[in-house]
Amino acid sequence: MRVCEALTAMLTIALSKGRIFDETLPLLAAAGIAPIEDPETSRKLIIGSNRSDVRFIIVRASDVPTYVQHGAADLGVAGKDVLLEHGGEGLYQPVDLGIGRCRMVVAAKASFDYGGALKRGARLSVATKYVMTAREHFAAKGMHVDLIKLYGSMELAPLVGLADAIVDLVSSGNTLKANDLVAVEDIMPISARLIVNPASLKLKRDTVQPVLDAIARSAPGTVDARSPVRAPNSA
Repeated sequence: MRVCEALTAMLTIALSKGRIFDETLPLLAAAGIAPIEDPETSRKLIIGSNRSDVRFIIVRASDVPTYVQHGAADLGVAGKDVLLEHGGEGLYQPVDLGIGRCRMVVAAKASFDYGGALKRGARLSVATKYVMTAREHFAAKGMHVDLIKLYGSMELAPLVGLADAIVDLVSSGNTLKANDLVAVEDIMPISARLIVNPASLKLKRDTVQPVLDAIARSAPGTVDARSPVRAPNSA
């Protein structure tokens, strides 16, 4: 097989390191797929699998949708938080995998009267890396906020006076508690989704479809009826 033909036949799965990768492994195992190296210890960004026609690319969590959207990867796993910020254009999202569960919340210092500020119609400063989601949330509530884009250590912002509140993901809540912060409002539950490049669904149907079906059967989440797992028939 020529090199170009081999690459066309290859199924590429985009994943990020960490919790989602670890929780995705059992779902991939159900499809008979396993990485041959641990991305936490390997410095490689392209990792082979136990199947000659499947490989993994290891990217930042926020970049997974972009690689899938533009066809550099056929499949990927990304959190709903990442997909909302990306916008989801050019992606099928057929399965809520039910992994990586957490909550997106508004949090503030325990001493801050968030409810009172809302009643007064005060203009709040809010630090977050989820700017689009936060903007939509507060706009829907008719609140006026100044959003401050940060990339990490959100809990620090209220402590040093950078912001009145933050929008961030919370799992156990221990980090908030350790920094004297409390969740003052839930925005939405978050979990990881399987995302698929639409062209790959058509052009690599024989390879992609069995993987999708196996993951969908094994995932503790749900299939989204608006974005069917079955690949559309080619014209």
